[in-house]
Amino acid sequence: MQESMYKYMTLGIVHFMAFPTALRGEGPIAESVTKIAEDDFFTAIELTWIKDAAEKKKTKAILEASGLAVAYAAQPAVLTTPLNPNSLDNAERRKAVDILKQEIDSAYYMNAVGIAFLSGKDPGDAQRKDAVVALVATTQELCDYAKSKGNLKIVLETFDRTIDKKSLMGPSNEAAAFAEAVNRANFGLMVDLSHLPIQFESAKEALTNVKDYLVHAHVGNCIMKDSSHSGYGDMHPRFGIEGGENDVEELTEFLAALFDIGYLREGKQPFVSFEVKPLAGETSELVIANAKRTMREAWLRL
Repeated sequence: MQESMYKYMTLGIVHFMAFPTALRGEGPIAESVTKIAEDDFFTAIELTWIKDAAEKKKTKAILEASGLAVAYAAQPAVLTTPLNPNSLDNAERRKAVDILKQEIDSAYYMNAVGIAFLSGKDPGDAQRKDAVVALVATTQELCDYAKSKGNLKIVLETFDRTIDKKSLMGPSNEAAAFAEAVNRANFGLMVDLSHLPIQFESAKEALTNVKDYLVHAHVGNCIMKDSSHSGYGDMHPRFGIEGGENDVEELTEFLAALFDIGYLREGKQPFVSFEVKPLAGETSELVIANAKRTMREAWLRL
């Protein structure tokens, strides 16, 4: 495609994956955020919790000056803790709700347009229906809380159920049914190209299933054929890595499917963000440059 990609998407990057020391909300976050803010290839950034108040304030000021659109990721608050938004133990579920409400407050503070989270572990066939009911209740409460404070979008990202994260949500057809049950105008789903191979779904299948609820997209890679590889599972290695599943061809197919379902269209400019992580021996700057080159080539092939 010869037209500018920026005509059709808000192009972002998941900061705490590109700079994984930020995953736990610690370290020189403002410094690495500045690197993205100074790169005009990106029109958006996705960040997560920042535990130090001064660092948080500094980061906010950088983002306000940058002109970047901001999305907030609460996934680390679930993945790095025992929180379970679909726990059948109501006290445990309440803990997750309370923490996620705090994350919503942080998202508003950072002027984010949306906040993403993920489901807890899949409990297995016998308890799955009850877990979905619990997750619906959690999500509805989060949506209502966010709505009471402004226009923040609540977004659930789908993950694998069997390989790595082993999350409740989950297969795209079930995620669509879940979104219908949530039934909130400020709720939607996120699909990640990185997750599709370990969800055993094609881009066309997954995106068609969730087309009525899709509000956010991630692009990246995964390794699933070699379980001994350091990047095996949901580790978001760079595009084109040996043994990986996604490169230019797969990204092109994913973007084409986003056009087919109407997610990408002129005048809409929804989020499409890289989620890539340096493995041992790689730098953040290297994998970011790789991602940019891959996107440019994929876009030309559309």
